This record gives sequence, C-alpha cells and structure tokens, in this order.
Amino acid sequence: MTTQATARRRFSFLRIAIALQTLTIFLQAVSAGLLLTTPYGETLHSAGARVMYGASVLYVLAAVLAWKPGGGSPRPVLHASGFLVLASAQVLLGIMHVPSAHLPLGVLMFGLSVLALVRR
Repeated sequence: MTTQATARRRFSFLRIAIALQTLTIFLQAVSAGLLLTTPYGETLHSAGARVMYGASVLYVLAAVLAWKPGGGSPRPVLHASGFLVLASAQVLLGIMHVPSAHLPLGVLMFGLSVLALVRR
C-alpha cells in the first residue's frame, strides 16, 4: 500500500514537472514577443531561458524518480532526456542568434511538452 502511495506521489511530481516545463516554454513565447517590442524584453527572455532549462532538468529528475524507486517504465526518462537535449540546442541557438532555427524549435518544444502533459 505504501508503494502505491509513493508511486502516485512521484507520478504527480512528474506531472507537475511537465506542467511547469510547458508553462515556462509558453512564457518564453510571450517574452519573445516582448523582446521585439520593449527594451526589457531581452532581459526577460534571457532569464526565462534559464528557468525553462531548469524546468527541463527538473523533468528529468522527476522522470528518474518515478522510474527507479517507483518501479515505473523507463520511457519517461528517455522522453525527458530527449527534451533536455532539445532545450540545450534551443539555448545554444538563442545564444548564437539563429532565429530561423530557434523559433521553430521553440514551437516544436511547446507542442511536445503539451503532448507529454496530456499523455500523463
């Protein structure tokens, strides 16, 4: 019985981590719009990138905790790790100022994150 309660708690931690990641990616789209229209947009977008990356790391941590001690499937760990790779590429493309790849990758990441959230 304790194992089921622990698994549910970790499952909800995983769901919360995915929701947080989805929210931070959405806020990055908002700050990208501010980047084009306000003088403080660059600061917000830069800070948001750090928060989004941290949320992606949290997603990996939550997936590992749901898998290893909880006895769940390793599939979420693969998804979370893949997403962390995409987040790393997104940050690098932003630093290198390559909007032709940065923007579509951001849209793809948001779609994948929403899909992961709906599947959980």
